[in-house]
Amino acid sequence: MLRRTVNEFLAIGLCAFASLASAQNEIAVGYQLPLTGDNSQYGTLFKNSADMALEQFNASGKLPGTKVVIKYEDSKSDAKEGVNIARKFSDDAHILGVIGDFNSTVSMAAGQIYAEQHVPQLSQSASHPDFLKISDWQFRNITTMAVESPFIAKWMAQNNLKHYAVIGIQNDWGQSSVKNFSEEAATLGNEVVDTEFFNPGNRDFRSILTKVARSKPDAIVLFMFYEEAASFLQQRAQMNVQTVVYGGSPLYEPKLLQLAGPAANGLMMPSTFVAQSADASVKAYVEGYRQRYGSEPSMFAAQAYDATNIMLDAIVAAGPEPTRAKVRDALAATHDYPGVTGVTTFDPITREVTKQLNRMIVSDGAYKVIQ
Repeated sequence: MLRRTVNEFLAIGLCAFASLASAQNEIAVGYQLPLTGDNSQYGTLFKNSADMALEQFNASGKLPGTKVVIKYEDSKSDAKEGVNIARKFSDDAHILGVIGDFNSTVSMAAGQIYAEQHVPQLSQSASHPDFLKISDWQFRNITTMAVESPFIAKWMAQNNLKHYAVIGIQNDWGQSSVKNFSEEAATLGNEVVDTEFFNPGNRDFRSILTKVARSKPDAIVLFMFYEEAASFLQQRAQMNVQTVVYGGSPLYEPKLLQLAGPAANGLMMPSTFVAQSADASVKAYVEGYRQRYGSEPSMFAAQAYDATNIMLDAIVAAGPEPTRAKVRDALAATHDYPGVTGVTTFDPITREVTKQLNRMIVSDGAYKVIQ
């Protein structure tokens, strides 16, 4: 039979106490995001920015004696996976709040669990109008397509463009984007002469371009992501379709310029994030991201950076003994947060955020602000 000395038992006890103390001085944020699958590139952008924000926060001393960690889980952009992660995060007492998911479908599926379990959820990109209607525990720091789509319609009307062909990805985001745009266009007295949807993952737009060309629109509007848009723009150039093209904010993505090349020139879209902004915080973020990852941050990367910092600030505001309920209330009280995607304030009733949308154009292979 093995025997242990008193000193050994004391050593074991001290180690156990140290581990317990360490656990008590560590709090966590959950982050569900697609790290594999068709949308993994977005999950990588989110994680890059969240890691940056977390490192800066822990070095800031805002929570003396306490370390914050982020626990990442791969949702694969699958609603069932998102629900499973939501249950896992809800059962983890160290997690005071959750960021994510990427798309509205997964965010809303997981949101049902967070609502039931009273876990604050902040999405950097779920722009479906119904996301915040799930419960008082849902937040987002991105403008909805109920705001962005009408913005695009008004912008086009101001440019004296009256007849549109609209092309959208067949998912919740694409459908709501097209619906909001079409309704605003009609309100303005303009006409959608053709509406086309395509399945996620599609890269062949030749048949759609042929149909669109027959409808002779003044402009084409794209509600899709950069991978599809790059293929669309290249095929548009190959087919010599000269119609001007507008798109949603997801097309503010440096990789689109790499993939589409000169075919992207002339593309217009709104964005809350402007990488070349003279704002000191934006310049610091862009340079830090570039040095750390060797690439330029996109609109989605910037949204994740702000979302992470807003969540971390809410934990600080929740006091020396933060709880999920206190973090939720601190998120709801967010006012004039100076992020890299603009100033963020959550409406006290709807929790919606209103931000300035900048008009952008691709010119000479670069994104530029239209003054």
